[in-house]
Amino acid sequence: MNKINNERLSAGEYVDFLKRTDLGSQYPKERFEVRIEKLLKNASISLAARNEENLLVGVLLGVTDFAYWLFVTDLGVDRSCERQGIGRSLMKAALELAGGEKDVAVYLVANEKAVPFYEKLGMEKADDVMAYNHVEWTGFTVR
Repeated sequence: MNKINNERLSAGEYVDFLKRTDLGSQYPKERFEVRIEKLLKNASISLAARNEENLLVGVLLGVTDFAYWLFVTDLGVDRSCERQGIGRSLMKAALELAGGEKDVAVYLVANEKAVPFYEKLGMEKADDVMAYNHVEWTGFTVR
């Protein structure tokens, strides 16, 4: 049985986790180490799913106002633990922490391969999201 904790992760543990998930290719190469530290320090919600050996097997990071909005920046599960309900459990816990499904709307940017998962959670593609993105972005995969 996996346990979900509301905890801050170290950059080292998170980078190790990224190597075991598909999240490892979602970040730009530019200033990766510094930016990961900032992400982990400043996320409003930081949830970790751990197995019996205390290994990190799932993560959800998000930004919220705890009243109206939750933007999920990271939701990933160790490839060896997929299809065990970890992602669903993380999303449910995050929504409760943010204020509950009656008050809080959830937004995220989904990897194409993850769209079916989010659709199973009841999420729909949105037309009303605006973007301002002038970020240097050299793709790479955390290894």
